Amino acid sequence: MIAWTIYITFAGAIVLLVLPRVFARWIALVTATAGFAVSLATFFCDDVDLAHFTTIARVPWVPALGMNYHLALDGISLTLLLVTGIAAISAVLFSWDVIDRANEFFFWLLLVVGGSYGVFLSADLFLLFLFYELVIVPKYFLIAIFGSTNKEYGAMKLTLYSFFGGALVFLGIIAVYVSGGSLDLNELAQFQFAPQLQSWAFPVLFLGFAVLAGIWPLHTWAPTGHVAAPTAGSMLLAGIVMKLGAYASLRVAMNLFPQGFQMWRTWIAVLAVIGIVYAAAVALRQRDLKFVIGYSSVSHMGFVLLGLATANVFGVSGAVLQMFSHGVIGALLFAVAGRMIYRRTHTRELDALAGMNLSRALPFAAFTFVVASAASMGIPGFSGFAAEITILIGAWKSYPLAVWITGAGMVLVAAFTLRALKRTFFDVDGESAAPSNASAARTDVKQMPAPPAQITSSPERSIHLEPITIPEKLGAGLLMFATLAVGLYPKFLLDRIQPAVEAMRFLK
Repeated sequence: MIAWTIYITFAGAIVLLVLPRVFARWIALVTATAGFAVSLATFFCDDVDLAHFTTIARVPWVPALGMNYHLALDGISLTLLLVTGIAAISAVLFSWDVIDRANEFFFWLLLVVGGSYGVFLSADLFLLFLFYELVIVPKYFLIAIFGSTNKEYGAMKLTLYSFFGGALVFLGIIAVYVSGGSLDLNELAQFQFAPQLQSWAFPVLFLGFAVLAGIWPLHTWAPTGHVAAPTAGSMLLAGIVMKLGAYASLRVAMNLFPQGFQMWRTWIAVLAVIGIVYAAAVALRQRDLKFVIGYSSVSHMGFVLLGLATANVFGVSGAVLQMFSHGVIGALLFAVAGRMIYRRTHTRELDALAGMNLSRALPFAAFTFVVASAASMGIPGFSGFAAEITILIGAWKSYPLAVWITGAGMVLVAAFTLRALKRTFFDVDGESAAPSNASAARTDVKQMPAPPAQITSSPERSIHLEPITIPEKLGAGLLMFATLAVGLYPKFLLDRIQPAVEAMRFLK
């Protein structure tokens, strides 16, 4: 049944092309909700073996080359299917008032979601690569057509980096196929590849996938892409797309080449720690709220890579949990920055936002950003804490020094998060310049007109902004519930994740 997440999503995308624009957002919402419902139903199904990568569909595709339409599922895949469904629903809700080319907008959005479902379920290496590359094309059009700040540059930079990583992955796939004689991930996981092959094929495959996970120093596409993308695009990029690279690194590179992984895992840990600290330090210097959150995403994805490098059950399980956690938290942060704030004030500059007293003008947005900030900083009770503490326990067993250095990065995360929170919502500065009509940037996509802000020159500025809409509240509520639920009861996911991690080849 879980395979229907793919079929439903692509079917919804096709329907969008033929029905009138007035139905576009409802079709997208029903499609996203149906995909999530299927994932959730499978999550609570006792008949599914989540400890092993169990086949759920297998049909010959290109028999001459050994390619099959082969789908499989385990606890790791299912966890990421859940976050994909949550991010998809919230992205649609935060795009509820898109009116310009709405059918096309939601068409590209659903293609990203459908391709992501395909990656997480693929058990054939070429099929996984096909879905992996399929996600890149709609991401380009979402940003290039519906984006804002330097959208052409951001879209092209993301695409070029992604195709560079894809080229490395393709070389690795060829090496795997020639040596192993198969493209079936379950069969390949049992094949003993030569150590000489693993020594160079592992870094090629891992780095190719890790580009999309924002590994340092190949991370610069991420902040630029986040800023250029429409809000729904940023939510999907942080919530789903960056997880594709981390998941594929785990499922393919680490599991097929365990000896190569042992040779290179220390370097992965080094790059991960550098990414955590460096991105957090850069975020502390940013003046654009979306750039702050963009670099925050790179820093938090560094925790995922550090967890993978630990090569123990705690660390890798924490990495998967962090993929879920950051998917939810990152989507929530971008939703507040892009839709609740930018759409109404027409600025993301922290200096301009300071003094607008947005905590009174947009109290729900302020509350949501406080929750998202607490989750991002790893406050106990939120999913960020559960994921990061699990990773750090695993890292302490493998790389104690990395834990100490990562601690400095966590201090920087708290610093830039609190700075952004204060400047955006709670900093009353009478000298801050309010955004004018002449300097106001174009919003994500053409939307229903919102009443202009009325700003006085006094320190206690009186601002009258369009109130937060019901779809926005529903989308934010869903994301806040997810991070709180997992934070308060992480066993809910870890019971599904850990058995699948224990079955991984590189741990044996």
